[in-house]
This record gives sequence, C-alpha cells and structure tokens, in this order.
Amino acid sequence: MRNQLLLLIITSMVFGQMGIVMANSENIKKNIAAPAQKLEKATFAGGCFWCMEPPFASLKGVVSTTVGYTGGHDKDPTYEEVSSGITGHTESIEILYDPSLITYSELLDVFWRNIDPTTPNQQFVDVGTQYRSAIFYHNEEQRRLAEESKIKLEKSGKFDRPIVTEIKPAAIFYKAEEYHQKYYQKNPIRYKFYRYNSGRDQYLKKAWGDKAEMKNQESKKYNKPSREELRKKLTPLQYKVTQENGTERAFDNEYWDNKKQGIYVDIVSGETLFSSLDKFDSGTGWPSFTKPLEPKNIIEKEDRGLFMTRTEVRSKEGDSHLGHIFSDGPKPTGLRYCLNSAALRFISKENLDKEGYGEYKKLFEK
Repeated sequence: MRNQLLLLIITSMVFGQMGIVMANSENIKKNIAAPAQKLEKATFAGGCFWCMEPPFASLKGVVSTTVGYTGGHDKDPTYEEVSSGITGHTESIEILYDPSLITYSELLDVFWRNIDPTTPNQQFVDVGTQYRSAIFYHNEEQRRLAEESKIKLEKSGKFDRPIVTEIKPAAIFYKAEEYHQKYYQKNPIRYKFYRYNSGRDQYLKKAWGDKAEMKNQESKKYNKPSREELRKKLTPLQYKVTQENGTERAFDNEYWDNKKQGIYVDIVSGETLFSSLDKFDSGTGWPSFTKPLEPKNIIEKEDRGLFMTRTEVRSKEGDSHLGHIFSDGPKPTGLRYCLNSAALRFISKENLDKEGYGEYKKLFEK
C-alpha cells in the first residue's frame, strides 16, 4: 500500500512538472512577438528638399522622411558646399516605408507628380546640378520599377520634351543639418512663401491638374466585405480559394483558356490585378501572367505549405489568396503568376467603361 501510494505521489509530481513545463512553453509561445515587417528605403531627388518632404511624410505606410545629400563625391558635405554645386551631390529625400502598407510603385507615382522631369540640372527657380531630379534605387526590383515608370511616363504624352530624370544606384546618403528637417513645419510662413514663388505648384497644377497632390489609393473603392457577406456573395469554391487558401482543379476552371481581351480584378474587392495582354498559355491549366497590371495591388508572401517554399500572391485590399509566383515564365520577366480563376473576375474591354474601369481602355486601343 505504501509503495503504491509512493508511486502515485511520484507520478503526480512528474506529471505536475510536465504540466508546468508545458504551460510555460505555451506562455513563451504566446509572448514571442511576431516578426516585424521589414522596412525598406526609397531615395529621390526633386529639387529643393524642403518641398519634397511634405508629399511623402503624410502617406500611410511612410514611417519617416529625412532630407539630405547624395549622388556626389564629397564626404559629409554641408548645405553651403552642396548649394555651391562643387560636391556633385543633389538635395534629396530618404524615405523609410512599410511595403505592406505602401508600395514602391506608389512612391514613384508621388515622386513624378511633384517634379518637372524634363529640365536637366534644374527644378523651377533653382538651377544647378545640386537640383537635378533623380531616382536612387536600392535594389534590382526598385531599378526595374523606376525604369518602367519612366518609360510609361514618356509614352503617356503628358510632356512634349524628353524625360531627363536620372535613375542611378543609391550611394551614401548624408543627412542634412537639423534645421532643414521638417522645414515646412518649423517655418511654415517662410516655406509657403518660397514654395509659391518658386513656381512649383503652378507648374504641377498645369501638368497634373487635381492629381498633382496624389494620396494613397483609398480603400473606399476596394472594400473587403465581412465574412458573412462573402459567404453570400461567393460560391463555395470562390470562398475556399480566396479566404481559405484553396486551389481549384487545373483545366477545370473559368479562365485558364480565356483568350478575350480585358482585365482581371479581385473577385472580393474589385482591385485591378492583371491584363489579358500579359496572359499566356503555361500548359498548367490555370490562368498565367508574366506580370501584374497594377503591382501596387499585389502582395507577395512566403508560403511553406505542402513541404516546400513558394511565393504566395495576395491582393492588397481584399487580402484574397490569388495563387503563386514561379520563375519559369517567358520573357521579358521570366515570371509566371499562376492564379486561381475562382479568385478573379474578368472584365472585357467592351465593358470597361460600364464597370468603372474606363482608364484601362487605352491599353487595348490600336
């Protein structure tokens, strides 16, 4: 009896200790913070850096803005040295941003709408190499997006002179003196006086109209319905694919062999995603594209499911699971965006105006 009691006590102690260990393990898991989203840098030059800071500082997803000097040859230059034009540096702005909230393409859009890209070594009343416009890229993807955006702007016909803005690799960025940081807040009267008399706003208004000051894409056009609404709106397959990361069957889905011209939008939010112009027959039985029509509406995430590591594609506002990206696509990108038809809605070129996507009509005009 005593031995049985002793065995019972020992067993209780062992399992009690295991319970404590297991409980502590669960607490440790709960208290480990999720890894923070990696922030990225963007560096632009657009003339007077006082005027380049406000358009970016107010954007959702921009963590910080710093004005300074880069692109030259002198180390630790002062404002007076840069202003003289002898250092090779240009007044610039360095932006720290969260790519899950704002994309590099969106930052590029804001940049182009706040400069005159047609004047070499000058921005409005400020003349000299220190006021040249430039995009300083930090990686190959930024370089690609910057060059594509420049080509797109050139082809738009908005300007009757060549686009001369430089696209160069990022160099050492030297922070400007503290009194230059957030100058528009520290000296609002002087800032407004200078800005108005520089001619910048008058030029931007003429070139861009009401779109001169571009804000983040508002989500009012791309609202994600509630779970209950989605269950009513979507078919069981559409819900499983977009909300539960499901996959439809190959060669047995709506768009894998669709050859009509038009665009593809998120079935949940209506965000513009892909164009038929970039669609190709991959032989996989799923709709495949070489690139997105609107990269800012696409989010890429690491997917470690199915005992492999892949890159998942999701929509930004709808947070819909769309499919995956693979590196076995055709030129020019070499990419294959392999998507689920159930996550998409196709809008033919004839219905773009009717559906509220008229701005994309020009893509299909000869």
